Amino acid sequence: MKPFQPFEMERFMSLHEQEVEINLSESGVHPLTLGELLEDHPEKIGELLTAGLGYPHVNGIPELRNNIASLYEGASPNNVLVTVGAIEANYNTVLTLLHNGGEIAVMLPNYMQIWGMAKNHGIPMTTFQLREDREWALDAEELNEAVTPRTRLIAVCNPNNPTGHILSEAEMEAVVAAAERVGAWILADEVYIGAERTTDTETPSFYGRYPRVVAVGSTSKAYGLPGLRIGWAAGPVPAVDEIWARHEYTSIGATALANRLAALALSPEVRPRLIRRGREYIRKGFPILEDRLGSHGKPFELTPPQASAVAFLRFGPEINSTRLAERLRREKSVLVVPGDHFGMDRHLRVGFGMPLDTLKAGLDRIGELMRDLP
Repeated sequence: MKPFQPFEMERFMSLHEQEVEINLSESGVHPLTLGELLEDHPEKIGELLTAGLGYPHVNGIPELRNNIASLYEGASPNNVLVTVGAIEANYNTVLTLLHNGGEIAVMLPNYMQIWGMAKNHGIPMTTFQLREDREWALDAEELNEAVTPRTRLIAVCNPNNPTGHILSEAEMEAVVAAAERVGAWILADEVYIGAERTTDTETPSFYGRYPRVVAVGSTSKAYGLPGLRIGWAAGPVPAVDEIWARHEYTSIGATALANRLAALALSPEVRPRLIRRGREYIRKGFPILEDRLGSHGKPFELTPPQASAVAFLRFGPEINSTRLAERLRREKSVLVVPGDHFGMDRHLRVGFGMPLDTLKAGLDRIGELMRDLP
């Protein structure tokens, strides 16, 4: 049996994020309080206080699935499965779509869950890159080489974690064409839709562009509600039903209260407010990041993210990224994610979607350490 491949980034964060003074490893915008979520709907407080704490609908309460379906053109609640975070949606979708074998082609850099799953489950894997020297554009030639007649699933992350790149229409069409050429599925991790930095137009989904698409979303990143642990998979009804069957092995269902709160968050009345709030954190935080990086004597290079609350920084000093992140944690009590966790040394992933005082303090501590490096 092959050695287990730990999820390096999540293990690193779970070990240290509650212990540091400043956590810049977070990938979403600053979390809401319960009061902020309910502030325009005081009537919901009474409903929550009288709500039964039994099992909700295992696939998600109808109100929540209806609100999620409204995000995808042509979708109905039957096209939606509510899961415990996007991570469960990704996990069960991969196991469902590859249960009869086949290869997976994975975009890199990426949130490395699916890459690690392939390692641990013995799934043959190819990879294709977003190219830093092209401002993180998709390498379409490498994509077409990675997708072969054996490929059953293409996994993409759009907007991308960790780079914040949004695939262009041409890049999305290239992914669809590659899938169509061999009859593969597309698993589109789209948790950063709504977290756009440079436009008020939401990133288009892969859903509806091609019959074999499962789109994954979450309340964590753009909405500032990671503690609800609500995610979803949206796709063709037969595929969603098969994913649902595996969902009953992994979590049975998300909690009753989380279902209700997520339904409110994604309602037509509340969702626009949360999207505006998230973008405000992102758009106020990014200039602070740029300014502080510039004041550090330019040890960092950055392609500005088009979306997301994280920046993927290339640094100049000759030090391994994990070693640098560990020094920041131990010496400055600041947590960032090393590029090693994305298979790219000499990079750091730094969150900036937080209160500005916290962000400034964390970046200043990074600058102090960088100035001390040889």
